[in-house]
Amino acid sequence: MAKDESYPMTVEGKQKLEAELEDLRLNQRPQIIERIKIARSYGDLSENSEYESAKNEQSMLESRITTVEHMLQYADVVDNDDVESDMVNVGKKVTFKELPDEDPETYQIVGAAEADPLEGKISNDSPIAKGLLGHKVNDEVVIEIPAGDMKVKIISVE
Repeated sequence: MAKDESYPMTVEGKQKLEAELEDLRLNQRPQIIERIKIARSYGDLSENSEYESAKNEQSMLESRITTVEHMLQYADVVDNDDVESDMVNVGKKVTFKELPDEDPETYQIVGAAEADPLEGKISNDSPIAKGLLGHKVNDEVVIEIPAGDMKVKIISVE
């Protein structure tokens, strides 16, 4: 693992991951263990699809637990108190419009673990967020996206 590895996230995002981890450990893990125990009682494990299914699910669950634990261990909770109020940063909502005359769009820039474009939350690793980070209200920015360059004007930052 890289020494400088971190997962930027908001306080809300960290709380969501902590709640997920608790659910994985306290609810889902015991349920799968019980399913494995019941499937074992059916006898011959070599042709026991319930057992295979439960073991596969257990493997995926344990992998997710490890991933969430890792993300929480290296969480970098963003504190916007040190950032100018009108500067785009992780955790802030930014409204911008594509020039010359598109409708304004608003997104909250969050860490990759919290990204949910349908909820208006974009990853700080996305091309749009990378192009906006560090800029201020009224800045006109050219953002490189897969489809080409996009010129936007930042309208507000909250």
